[in-house]
Amino acid sequence: MKTKLVIVIVGFLLLFACSTKKSNQPLEIDETGKTETIEQVIKIDSVWAGHPVGFCLYTHGDRQYIAYYNANRNLVVGQRNLEDENFDLHIMPPTSRETSGGTSTVLGWDSHNSVTLGIDKDGFIHLSGNMHTNPITYFKSKHANDISSLVQEMEMIGTNEKKSTYPHFMLTKDGELIFHYRDGSSGNGNEIYNIYSSENKTWSRMLDVPLTDGQGLMNAYQTQPTVLKDGWYHVYWVWRDTPDCETNHDLSYMRSPDLKNWFDAFGGKIALPATLDNKSLIVDPIPVKGGIINLAAKLCLDENNNPVFVYHKYDSVGNLQIYAAHINDKKWIHSQVTNWDYRWEFLGRGSINVEFRFKDFNIRKDGYYEVDYWHIKYGNGTILLNNKFENIGKVLKPEPFDSSLEIKGDFPGLLVKTSEDIGAVSDKSIRYVLKWETLNSNRDLPREKPWPKPSQLVLYKLKSTKE
Repeated sequence: MKTKLVIVIVGFLLLFACSTKKSNQPLEIDETGKTETIEQVIKIDSVWAGHPVGFCLYTHGDRQYIAYYNANRNLVVGQRNLEDENFDLHIMPPTSRETSGGTSTVLGWDSHNSVTLGIDKDGFIHLSGNMHTNPITYFKSKHANDISSLVQEMEMIGTNEKKSTYPHFMLTKDGELIFHYRDGSSGNGNEIYNIYSSENKTWSRMLDVPLTDGQGLMNAYQTQPTVLKDGWYHVYWVWRDTPDCETNHDLSYMRSPDLKNWFDAFGGKIALPATLDNKSLIVDPIPVKGGIINLAAKLCLDENNNPVFVYHKYDSVGNLQIYAAHINDKKWIHSQVTNWDYRWEFLGRGSINVEFRFKDFNIRKDGYYEVDYWHIKYGNGTILLNNKFENIGKVLKPEPFDSSLEIKGDFPGLLVKTSEDIGAVSDKSIRYVLKWETLNSNRDLPREKPWPKPSQLVLYKLKSTKE
């Protein structure tokens, strides 16, 4: 009897040891079967390839709008019905900064000078772009749903519009059109919000004060307020002291139910504008030269609707690592996610070449979290985190669409550039992507000739397929 009991106990211990050993192995979830097929390809135009700058694609109802710079660096807008096979294109009248009050519709060498679109409740189209500490460059259509009727307006409100950068349009939960931008310069700027009245066809300040204020000492590089699953707006940012990108510091966060009343992550009411003095807004007090760059973070909400972050900074030996931050007992808990042997050394002024990028961060249906990234050394990957935000494995995914695109041009150094749709498509299995080719950033400085030939701007319609 004793011998049998010993055998049973030993067997149980061996089984427990094996199961424990198995549970300590990194998880690997295979989702490579979730692929996309190309449903449609539309060749749009030839575009400038000498340096990258952001283009805009906006699907709105059964129509689609685009804005970009063509081969001659002229600002072009276009539209089509979704069933059409081509865009109706319109070159905006070329203007120069010398003769148009500091505004222009012709691209120089600045990679900050992206272009973006917005559409108000009545279908009128709004366009802004090609400005980096320049006067607001803004257009509004005379007719609804007609991008060809865009006309420049030299002012929105008339104040704090002479040194404008990073224009963005967004819609509130009620469908009101918001325009926000940085007033000032890198290291010394404020985030300004305007709201559009469809009834009066005019803009006014949404807030009496800026949303964030660097107090003359810094500026906030912030995300656009985004409504998440709790129905609140969420925004986060890093502060920067000078135009040198290594002077970013202090990952920060706040949220709001209505874009007017703001709270920290612990429910405390915030008096606007948000400044560095309010320490309750700081997620991680990363110092200057600490390894965080503009918007180098991603946010999602946990099962209790508390904010969770992934972001990058340097570890104790100076390598760039992914970190996670979550709330526990009314304080932020920080944990290192990766253990990479690589340092991305970023510093200096102007647009720089990226060596790491967060692509997505979300909570999965199985309760785990996944972090999608691209790294210049380690490539594309997806890290799996448990609810303690520990790295427990990876998710295998198909090769990203842009990585599968072949470079058509033969000029040395050309890269694939893509732009996602900022609008919404009724069929959730469909998405649209703009693709073109360009040389990488050059610190916003002119390149000596020879320059690459113009590249082809293409629209891809993609359809997701299940495993």
